[in-house]
Amino acid sequence: MLTLTGNRLRMCDGVARRSFLQVGGLAMGCLSLPQILRAQQTAGESLQHKAVIMIFLAGGPPHQDMLDLKPEAPVEVRGEFDPIDTNVPGIQISELMPRVARMMDRFAIIRSLTGAEGRHDAFECCTGHHFRGNQPQGGWPAMGSSLSRLMGPVDPSVPPYVDLSHKMAHDPWNIKGSGFLGMNHAPFRPDGESMQNITLRDISGDRLNSRTSLLSDLDRFRRATDQNLAAGLYDDFTEQALGVLTSSKLVEAMDLTKEDPATRALYGKDDPDVLGYSHDKGYQSIMSRFLQARRLVEAGARCVTCSFAHFDWHGQNFNNARKVVPLLDQGVAALVEDLHERGLDKDVTVLVWGEFGRTPKINERAGRDHWPRVHAALLAGGGMPTGQVIGSTNRLAEEASDRPVHMQEVFATVYRNLGIDVASTTIPDNNGRPQYLIDHHEPIAELS
Repeated sequence: MLTLTGNRLRMCDGVARRSFLQVGGLAMGCLSLPQILRAQQTAGESLQHKAVIMIFLAGGPPHQDMLDLKPEAPVEVRGEFDPIDTNVPGIQISELMPRVARMMDRFAIIRSLTGAEGRHDAFECCTGHHFRGNQPQGGWPAMGSSLSRLMGPVDPSVPPYVDLSHKMAHDPWNIKGSGFLGMNHAPFRPDGESMQNITLRDISGDRLNSRTSLLSDLDRFRRATDQNLAAGLYDDFTEQALGVLTSSKLVEAMDLTKEDPATRALYGKDDPDVLGYSHDKGYQSIMSRFLQARRLVEAGARCVTCSFAHFDWHGQNFNNARKVVPLLDQGVAALVEDLHERGLDKDVTVLVWGEFGRTPKINERAGRDHWPRVHAALLAGGGMPTGQVIGSTNRLAEEASDRPVHMQEVFATVYRNLGIDVASTTIPDNNGRPQYLIDHHEPIAELS
């Protein structure tokens, strides 16, 4: 990050600042630096593009304890939670999700998802393809990278594809990148390695009082950056990251101190150690990322991804669910409510899912094991007809009994919401061969 070391600073607006985000938004301490700042767009403009926010529930969330409860199933299947009514007659979900239940008319549940590869990996949820399948040279790109390639940036200073996830200890769970599209279309990660290169070294807070000194350091930094770019020491992704220094729009979007405190409170408090083992592994419940996602799509991002906590509960499934699911419920409900309040529900699609489901039968450790035969997803926004459940499972939630929905149908639906026809749209791979975004699956008819 662009870090200024030293004491707390007080800028020209009288507000104290610490982080690079605030510094970027304040034009480097009131200095007139037209060469590195662009004029911001008028505040309050409505969203002029379509976007998707994908929330990845790493590990495989238990569909039987969240969205597809089976209260009449045998005790070794039904679990410890009761279903509750929602504001849509006839639809029930887990007692751990009361906020979503109260606004079920703004959500759609898919209870009959099929096509999961059964691999502990974000790959399928990011790309729509199986990891083990035949891949073009370089690999399949994530949806955000495809959007970057097909549609480009809305604003040159805001990356089309942003990943807000923490780096997770189990590497396959980390959100996927650009595959054969190359680093130019990789996700921008505000906490990633590329940002570490954007540091003004040896500048303390006291030195900000000297305009000459600051300008000298900025000039030196910019010259070094230009030389590194010319020498090919930075890839396209890093060059894109350097755009943070040329506009305050991205850093403003990331700066939650500029958000209405009431809105910020709606999303809840971050819990980096929600499961007791998550802080050092990246399996954190960071509620503020949902709010940052909303701010980023407003700023111009086309795809924002974030992971949430950890759901691979082979043991203590119910104790862990009591800790994690209510937080997810609050964050997702706040995000969707916020989008509706801002009139963005037609423009922004929200997708919440994991890589597979969990076993119907509870094991001897009070856990549920891997179950790729069926799982569930939650969708909102995108102009879709919500307030409905699509598909169903049998009495043990072990397989789709009605209207199986392939995971690629979800991708086809999201792409359609973004204005892309998967039946006709292709991207050339590294060998110049046109590649369809997904295989031949139609958008979900019930969500049209």
